[in-house]
Formats: sequence, structure tokens, C-alpha cells
Amino acid sequence: MDATVQQRLAAISEPNRFRIVELLKEGPQPVGGIVDALGMAQPQVSRHLRLLAEAGVVEATKRAQQRIYQLHPDAMHVISDWVQGFASLWAERMDRLGSFLDDHAPESNQ
Repeated sequence: MDATVQQRLAAISEPNRFRIVELLKEGPQPVGGIVDALGMAQPQVSRHLRLLAEAGVVEATKRAQQRIYQLHPDAMHVISDWVQGFASLWAERMDRLGSFLDDHAPESNQ
């Protein structure tokens, strides 16, 4: 597995960081807005944001005295591409299951 995929999956797998990503899906947020939305202490939120930023999931811009966080534009593409790599595997397995069910379907008594 690509190190970037692994790092990003590890970062968003923690429940609070997952909640932050879900919140930022709606658009950029200042740290204070994230604190209010999640009901967590500011140091906890800042720590989670730092870990998400290190993994390349979020990025911050400074506006006056605030840091505004948003999802990194390509953050989820790496994960999405990795997951899509399994699509052909599952399609093949579903086709085999369909063939098996067709071959073993009970005869209809009409």
C-alpha cells in the first residue's frame, strides 16, 4: 500500500479526526468553529488538525488572527484511487457469484 494512502487512512480513522473531516466537507472553518461544532477543547482540536495537516488531509490559511482549515483539494483522491483499485476484483467476484447462483438455481415448477 502506498505510504500516502496508509498515512491518510490512519489519520482519518480516529473518530474525532473523522468528524473534523466530515465538518470540513461542508467548507472551510476556523479553529473556533470546529471547537464549537465538536464540543471539544481547543488544544485537542488543534492537535487533531495538526495530525490531519501532517497527513496531507487538511491545510490551513491565516486570516488576521485566525487559522482557517479546509480539506486539501487532492486529499481524498489518493484514497479514492486506492479503493477503486478493488472495483474490478469485486466486479469479478459478483459475476462469479451470479454464475454460481444461475447454475444452482432450483428448477421452477410451472
